[in-house]
Amino acid sequence: MIVGLKGKIVHKEPSFVHINVNGIVYEVFISLQTFSALPKDEVSLFTSHIIREDAQLLFGFLDMSEKKMFARLIKINGVGPKVATAICSTYTPAQFATVLNNKDVKAVQKVPGIGPKSAGRILVELNGFDAEILTSDGSIPSSSEAYAQASEALEALGFKKDKISKALSACEGDDTASLVKGALKLLQTI
Repeated sequence: MIVGLKGKIVHKEPSFVHINVNGIVYEVFISLQTFSALPKDEVSLFTSHIIREDAQLLFGFLDMSEKKMFARLIKINGVGPKVATAICSTYTPAQFATVLNNKDVKAVQKVPGIGPKSAGRILVELNGFDAEILTSDGSIPSSSEAYAQASEALEALGFKKDKISKALSACEGDDTASLVKGALKLLQTI
């Protein structure tokens, strides 16, 4: 399993880059986000190595949060590496976390190759993943972290995700404890 490459850029295009690593040139597929941030000479990429019956593919990322987002996306039924790369090209991990948090179906549909059914499935499958993306990036706002922790705590108590989301969206507060207390009161009425 190849998890990273460091070498000299031989050729680059918006969808892929050729990297010379000690005399061996690798073709690595990249998102537009990664392409726009590529340096001119040396590059170090985190990679996701996908092995299929007919091909071995490398997908490269400059930051770990984008790699984690890609890895989670390809686990969704009907979302392959091409669609996951299209999502990574359309949104940064922070932007995609906001889309997930807002459950914005229209924003997911803006990605080429994603229709209404796929967009809905992605939002359902990635419910709660927004906090994980942001945590790996290190740029999570405390209110989002508190929301994620409160959601996790309520799930541990046996409440369903859809009811938790409704209750937490109606709650006020910035810390986990106040969100959990408010949500528990609302969950009794739902």
